[in-house]
Amino acid sequence: MGFLKGKTAIITGAGKAELKDGSPGSIGYGIAIAYAKEGANLVITGRNVEKLEAAKNELEEKYGIEVLPVAADVSASNDNEAIVKNVIDKTIEKFARIDVLINLAQASASGVSIADHSTDNFNLAIYSGLYGTFYFMKYAYPYLKESKGSVINFASGAGLFGNYGQGSYAAAKEGIRGLSRVAATEWAADGINVNVICPLAFTRALENFKDQYPEAYEKNVKIPPIGYLGKPEESIGRVCVQLASEDFKYMTGETLTLEGGLGLRP
Repeated sequence: MGFLKGKTAIITGAGKAELKDGSPGSIGYGIAIAYAKEGANLVITGRNVEKLEAAKNELEEKYGIEVLPVAADVSASNDNEAIVKNVIDKTIEKFARIDVLINLAQASASGVSIADHSTDNFNLAIYSGLYGTFYFMKYAYPYLKESKGSVINFASGAGLFGNYGQGSYAAAKEGIRGLSRVAATEWAADGINVNVICPLAFTRALENFKDQYPEAYEKNVKIPPIGYLGKPEESIGRVCVQLASEDFKYMTGETLTLEGGLGLRP
């Protein structure tokens, strides 16, 4: 434990969220807890400042690390390069290094068929996910090169399997997979590890999706044979910790599908 002490990780979309039982209710917050347990200092971003501050207070108090919350809303109507560059600049100003970049933040109009998608619906997914990932990778690159760090991006089974009602979300996630593979090729010589995770975990967002779009939920969310969905910290967060270790450098460029705690499948 603690092998990430002294290192800095940026996690987008990591505001505090909890399930009814008090366990982590978002993948981003679960990853933040897993990294905090290993001693990493964190930069967490999101649109909701209150959730970011709540995460900062909880993580610093429990794990004795430093957390820098930075509001960041990558969307069609904003100056996204400036927003992302601000996060990177603040990270370097406070911690002077970036060792891990985890691109998780994503918004979408799930449950809306392609024929019913508006341009705004499509832009919501593409800007928050694909553009956000691109800009964070672009501006973090010089510092990741210095640290020979890791990039962990998030795609989805929505793109792999063509999930009903998730056209724009799938398009964004497949774009992220393609971008990640190119980065793995281009950045391998710099010692930067690039991987993609396609997760399945029970979160507050999935709970809301089930309530709002029960038909789409039934068609898309399949419980694995083990009988339950993965957990944000134990199932996803620990994988992200592993991917930041030297032992996983050989896995650069892989797409990993995590299904309900069953493990990893290239």
